[in-house]
Amino acid sequence: MISAIHFIIQIRMSASVILCQQRDSEAVAMSPPVVIHWFRKGLRLHDNPALLKAVDYATQSGYHLRPVFILDPQFTRSGRVGANRWRFLVGALSDLDSSLQLLGSRLLVCRGSPETVLPKLIREWDVRRITFETDTEPYAVARDARVAQLARELSCAVTSVTSHTLYEPAQVLAANGGKPPLTYQRMVTLVEQLGAPVAAEPAPRSLPPPGQPAGHFSVPSLAELGVDAEQLGEELYPGGETEGLARLERSLARPDWVCRFEKPKTAPNSLQPSTTVLSPYVKFGCVSARLFYHRLADVYSRRGNYTRPPVSLHGQLLWREFFYVVGANTPNFDRMEGNAICRQIPWIENEEFLKAWSEGRTGYPWIDAVMTQLRQEGWIHHLARHAVACFLTRGDLFISWEHGMKVFDELLLDADWSLNAANWMWLSASAFFHQFFRVYSPVAFGKKTDPNGDYIKKYLPKLRKYPSQYIYEPWKAPIATQKAAGCIVGRDYPKPIVDHDKVRPRNIEWMAAAYKKGKAAHPAPAAGLGADSQDGKGHSGSAASSKSQKRSTQSNSKSPSKKTRSKK
Repeated sequence: MISAIHFIIQIRMSASVILCQQRDSEAVAMSPPVVIHWFRKGLRLHDNPALLKAVDYATQSGYHLRPVFILDPQFTRSGRVGANRWRFLVGALSDLDSSLQLLGSRLLVCRGSPETVLPKLIREWDVRRITFETDTEPYAVARDARVAQLARELSCAVTSVTSHTLYEPAQVLAANGGKPPLTYQRMVTLVEQLGAPVAAEPAPRSLPPPGQPAGHFSVPSLAELGVDAEQLGEELYPGGETEGLARLERSLARPDWVCRFEKPKTAPNSLQPSTTVLSPYVKFGCVSARLFYHRLADVYSRRGNYTRPPVSLHGQLLWREFFYVVGANTPNFDRMEGNAICRQIPWIENEEFLKAWSEGRTGYPWIDAVMTQLRQEGWIHHLARHAVACFLTRGDLFISWEHGMKVFDELLLDADWSLNAANWMWLSASAFFHQFFRVYSPVAFGKKTDPNGDYIKKYLPKLRKYPSQYIYEPWKAPIATQKAAGCIVGRDYPKPIVDHDKVRPRNIEWMAAAYKKGKAAHPAPAAGLGADSQDGKGHSGSAASSKSQKRSTQSNSKSPSKKTRSKK
């Protein structure tokens, strides 16, 4: 009797499961096909031509449109993304989801590799087309080629559109005879020939409905990404299109400041940013570079008198464009070996010095304050980046720029593959800039704009009681002064890990030897356009003329040996 009852129950349960499956199949069969817009960097609705193509195709075909973002384990498990940048991304995704919901849609966040997730969605959702913004980074190019091939095998069309840069990189390349420009001035000339970039597209006013996909697609929490929110400081730069556009408007509301803007004349150690801090928003695509460009052009046209590239705000966007074009067309752009435009320099390996630099423990307060700000806030001024990059490489520690690039790649909100690699090559005099004898002083440079050391006192509070005359060189303070300040050098704050006055001339000689050994045809930038060519002040090598460069080249000092390079 019991067995019979169990048998009847099992039959009813099986019938119920079959009925549910039939209903699910009927629901899927009744649902229209789907168009996916795959958000990656372009985390915005305005000036998103790939999204607009998805809207048009879905509208004309009567399909659902599903906005998708994929959390790629390539990044979530790599440990190369710092907590501040994860927080920025979560904010950007939440903001995008809110904006989509206002249009009757939502953001569907999937977990997994795109090569696995997208074919699965194509099958389950009956996806007919995928659109996305073109990405020129090597990893992205290879990934997108694999995804496109998988999609084609499943009869799903793929459309990609350029909107992360002002111009099509291939267009710039063609205008330069099929080769990337290797000087900023050449880039400016090419841009003048090409004319203004295309206008930014408006955001869509409505979106086709996404339907009701089954599954878990919520925006990730910080905890899911392994970030302890309690350990984060104040969020100075919230992620997202809404905040990015508001920040843009605040900058443009100061037309006199916009028209007078000269990047080298902004302060790297002001207590509040002296620039727009739009770089994280442009990096993530929360603000379109094309929108930024044309809004600036509007301000310029109304004023008539304004600064020009390379120092103007337009000039900053062209620096970005320049490095994107070169990076996209130079194999091994993010490393020294195998990089045709990079000088081959026998850098020293010193893990102890590298760790001290990255953690703000060099004993040079200006350098340590900058690295502390970077770790706490995720952003530092461009000229502050110059100072710490020069210190790590050719200026003081003679450690490879690749190590510094990786630290910045982890900690910067605006870490951008092309720009990060290019700037590190520039500041280490490995490419683009070759006046290696012009060295940033870890003492004098910061004093130019902050003689009282208020910036140092903010980020290194243990030094806040030091008199201004010793704040940049606390090791020179009498012991009585150190005790009165409550900070003894060597106990409460580290002694300098190197003597700048001794290592600077040595490093210049090593650089000269490397240059002499590898005299490849590396074109130098036009005069006045170098990263270190602002005005010479604060450069401990600024007094060096071509004669001093010649003297250093003829020096008998030995360059780093293999034994020195392997030092730990």
